Amino acid sequence: MLFLGLGIAVAGAQTASPATASPPKLDTDEQKTFYALGLLLGDNVKVFDLKPEDLAIVKAGMTDAVTGANPQVDIDTFGPKVNELAKKRASAGAEDAKRKGQEFADKVALEKDATKTASGIVIRMITAGTGASPTAADVVKVHYEGKLIDGSVFDSSIKRNEPAEFPLGAVVPCWTEALQLMKKGGRSQVVCPPALAYGDRGSPPVIPPGATLSFEVELLDFHKP
Repeated sequence: MLFLGLGIAVAGAQTASPATASPPKLDTDEQKTFYALGLLLGDNVKVFDLKPEDLAIVKAGMTDAVTGANPQVDIDTFGPKVNELAKKRASAGAEDAKRKGQEFADKVALEKDATKTASGIVIRMITAGTGASPTAADVVKVHYEGKLIDGSVFDSSIKRNEPAEFPLGAVVPCWTEALQLMKKGGRSQVVCPPALAYGDRGSPPVIPPGATLSFEVELLDFHKP
């Protein structure tokens, strides 16, 4: 986890003006680039689930660092505690995410043509394929779109207009299991529980801790390595 230093700096940068203040001007490319810097770095501190009062304290720390003011705490003492706090906040966030993810998966499991495997994966067939199914030793060619349960897209070969090809045994366990249950030409919604995807750690900043993932997958082809 990359939180110390760079990550904390952005939290202050993103809150450099009060919530009630007007948005900053983004007229020049440089201003827009600074704003983009804030967005990129801000993603690194999402795991802290900062409340407004937390953001105010982070802002104070950054302001003191930037202006050269005397720090109000000993950085050698409290700096090492940053990752500890991140893990604590991430763990709490992961439990809440897992609960909401289970509710999402249970809802999809009730839809037409949906099945739930013993491991907890929900597969809802959209289009039936034909022929054989790949094995974990095969290389598969797929089009896919991955979403969080709030509907936001975090990855999409469809948007890139470029199918993905990879060894089926080299991806997250959810994909390895689910695609072996599909046939060539088939298209399905695959709901992956966190334990078979990125777990409690997630894959920041794209995938939050404990996230349940929903993929629409089309199995275009497969072959031996």
